[in-house]
Amino acid sequence: MTTASPASSPQPEGGLGALNTMKPTALLGYGLGDFGCNLAFALSTSFLLFYYTDVAGLSAAAIGTMFFVVRIWDAFADLIAGRAVDRTMTRFGKFRPFILFGAVPLLFLSVLTFYVPQSMHVTADQPNAGPALLWAYLTYAVLGLGYSFVNIPYGSLASAMTQSVKERAKLVAARSFGSATAGVFLTYLITPRIKELQDKSTALQTKLKAAPGDAGIKAQIEQLQVDLQGVFTQTTLLFVLLGSIAFFLTFWFCRENVVRATPRVTIKETWETLRNNKPLAFLCGASFFYLIGLFAVPAASIYYARYILGDTGLTAPMSLVNAGIGLAVTPFIPWIIGKVGKKNLFQFCGLFTVVGGIALFFSPAGAVAFAMVMLAIKGVGASLINTTMFALEADTVEYGEWKSGKRSEGATYSIFSFTRKITQSLGGAAGAWLLGAAGYVGGAATQSESALTAIRASIGLVPAVMAVLAMIVFWKYPLNDTAFRQIRNEVEARKAKLDHVVVGEGKVVDNH
Repeated sequence: MTTASPASSPQPEGGLGALNTMKPTALLGYGLGDFGCNLAFALSTSFLLFYYTDVAGLSAAAIGTMFFVVRIWDAFADLIAGRAVDRTMTRFGKFRPFILFGAVPLLFLSVLTFYVPQSMHVTADQPNAGPALLWAYLTYAVLGLGYSFVNIPYGSLASAMTQSVKERAKLVAARSFGSATAGVFLTYLITPRIKELQDKSTALQTKLKAAPGDAGIKAQIEQLQVDLQGVFTQTTLLFVLLGSIAFFLTFWFCRENVVRATPRVTIKETWETLRNNKPLAFLCGASFFYLIGLFAVPAASIYYARYILGDTGLTAPMSLVNAGIGLAVTPFIPWIIGKVGKKNLFQFCGLFTVVGGIALFFSPAGAVAFAMVMLAIKGVGASLINTTMFALEADTVEYGEWKSGKRSEGATYSIFSFTRKITQSLGGAAGAWLLGAAGYVGGAATQSESALTAIRASIGLVPAVMAVLAMIVFWKYPLNDTAFRQIRNEVEARKAKLDHVVVGEGKVVDNH
């Protein structure tokens, strides 16, 4: 093995570990990674329920069940991906090859998910939902698997880029910025086109009520459905191009500076990672509750804009307010974490979600300004908490190594991601089930009071209740930033006593 010169070695804080300062290109590259991931993820969470109910003609209740079943499978796919990552080591590193080679397949799977063939759409002339529902199950399940094999390595990459608390906070902030940018870009790209077609459909439905047998009007309405399908096809194809570029830049700019030989682990040992890692267990528990509420919101936004605020076009400003606030506070996240600590930040920001969520539930119909203010308050809490979760997950990797002597980024992140996938299934399904139980009618110009209440609950009440439960669980989280630094230093000191060498480009390699 070739040893690097001292000049090429990392410049650590306190002489311990790989605590290198992140270059701006590394921060940019890492942020673009979540931009790419969210072109696929945010499109699914924000618009897939709408696509199935209002384009493909499927019932909200059936889609709620589909979300739940497929996301459960998806969660276990994360464990498979985590094992694959921990068994991998190439000249490009452990994580970067998955990002490079998994990007294009993932993005093309988004195209297929949002392309239920027109012949399968549920209509008055074609009432059989079986073929469309089968297509939805298969494509969404494969999309989830593809996402796992890109997102697990991407999420694990942060712990291999640096061991510095401050630098990890910067990476998490960059990730949050990329994610929020993707969400805002997506919404502003697609919502105006949906609004235009919906307004035309509403006008035609009004005419059809006056002339029920008019075949010409019916044909125009059917053509609008075809046009709406085209909106999603064109958008997903564009994302293939943009996402591929983003993922390539992540691969190019991000380097794995902390490279350790990771022992192969079984599925049983992966679960033991959770049992032996107390901070990870509490983080997963709090995430479970908080994210159920968080993932109930995006799918409900387009319904809330149309039926509560009275204008589908407000979906884009809602996304901008919700995510834009997150973008505004992102540059300050490392400073805020340094001042108050990750645990205190989680607890404090949970209150924002509670206040904003309850207010949105009781917000009067058409009160656009009030709703936007409440979304901003809720968005601050959600952005800071979601960002902090990823920083906390990276810290639990070090804790696990300190506790067990084994370092397993892939297993740790896969467990964390497993939790997120379970909550996505419950959060997404909860909103769909509420709509289905309340009698939501896809594409209708107006909805019943029960359906309107379900929409309000999905975007406001569910997140508020779940945030309270998350704060209660996280109260017992045992690892603050001071304790983390002590653990990290002990791990590095322990390794210094072993056959610990530094090799090419400042990469730290542990042969044990």
